[in-house]
Amino acid sequence: MANHVSSLKRARQTVTKTAANRANKTKLRGTLRTLREAIVEGDKKTIAATYSTTVSALDKSVQKGVLHKNTASRYKARLNARVKALVVPAKAA
Repeated sequence: MANHVSSLKRARQTVTKTAANRANKTKLRGTLRTLREAIVEGDKKTIAATYSTTVSALDKSVQKGVLHKNTASRYKARLNARVKALVVPAKAA
């Protein structure tokens, strides 16, 4: 355990920031899960609403430092491809 005043303060700050990061990660994972479940079910109305919420959560997680910007971009690209495949019918070859 820390003994100096400054290290005690740093330990308190770490606990606070860990709780905030954990809450942000949990919220992000929850939105990703709901979108993926909607994609599996194929419910187009739910997908449209959930997709925008998920993209917003990804962008916020980048701002808060939970995710790297390239990781969020990769998630968005892959999710968008899956959503587009369901919502927009594929062209016949």
